[in-house]
Amino acid sequence: MVNYADIIEKAWKGYDPSREIAKVEDISPQVSTNHVYRVTFVDEDIVIAKLSSFGQYEHFKEDHRIIHAAANNLLYPFENVLAKSLLKNNRVYTYRYKKGKTDAWVVFYNPSRVMQLLPRRLDEVTIRNLGKQIGKFHKACSRIRNVLPKSSKTLRTDINTLLEMLQTQEKKFGTRAQVDMLRHHCEQFLKNRNKCNAGSFETIPVFIDWNIGNFSVVNKYELYSRWDYDWFRMSSRMLDFYFFSRVVSDAGDKTVFSYLINPMMEDRFLLFLTEYHKVNPLTANEIRFLREVYRFFILNYVIKNGNYFFAEPYASKLKAEAYELYLPSVDRDFDPEKIIAHLKIKEK
Repeated sequence: MVNYADIIEKAWKGYDPSREIAKVEDISPQVSTNHVYRVTFVDEDIVIAKLSSFGQYEHFKEDHRIIHAAANNLLYPFENVLAKSLLKNNRVYTYRYKKGKTDAWVVFYNPSRVMQLLPRRLDEVTIRNLGKQIGKFHKACSRIRNVLPKSSKTLRTDINTLLEMLQTQEKKFGTRAQVDMLRHHCEQFLKNRNKCNAGSFETIPVFIDWNIGNFSVVNKYELYSRWDYDWFRMSSRMLDFYFFSRVVSDAGDKTVFSYLINPMMEDRFLLFLTEYHKVNPLTANEIRFLREVYRFFILNYVIKNGNYFFAEPYASKLKAEAYELYLPSVDRDFDPEKIIAHLKIKEK
């Protein structure tokens, strides 16, 4: 059994052995396979440690350097929204532990201050305010895009990796019919990505997993802090919208969750988009790309990497639902033209 607390202590010794740790507490939400710890020192100071063992250490290091650069470059009123990583020699400090089959990586953060969490079900005033606020936040992220370190991950490379896995590890993905279904949806994604001209969309920092337990607000629902960067990437702003549709949905936030496409067709999401669009206008092709964002999310985060992102039994439940419900609904139940008409977006 791997002692993760011991790895955290080793990571801290590599950072600053002069400061003694009093205790290491696991504060992980128990939904993800990543681990989050509160590290308390003898002098009662606190830092947050994140430990991950999925993917590549280089990507982990790259992501946290980009996030730290974004945290430092975002201007008022978003200058303190992102947690700042601890630096050593002016670089984000990351630690890699490698022993036997264990390969794990650690990064330390200053704790995020948490103000108000949104209620599980939002009223219309809150939905409108949130739409405006996220429009402003995306604008702020757009302004700093040219000063951030480059990212090596793209949507296309992730889907191509899944296609290769379907070729070489077919049995891992279920029956022949299920593998054929996945291959079809990968090909649809790549085809429709080109059709939407997604390569021309602006690339900004996106955090994707905007469930209400991952951010806090203040005053008139102004964004105050955002944590949990498991799904962070540099990509189109559209990747954030599926989760916002879930945040504002009629069902509200649920303990037992599914990833149905329906929230993106609700009137409440149209309300959110209306206010967002006033602040930060959307294009028709971006709205059409929402279908592909959802398809990508299911293929990449539920099917390809679900065992790494979700603890059991979530991973098994979500994968079964992906084959039975999510993927069959992609081309059947989402109508971007309804949203385009509602927002009165003119084709260019």
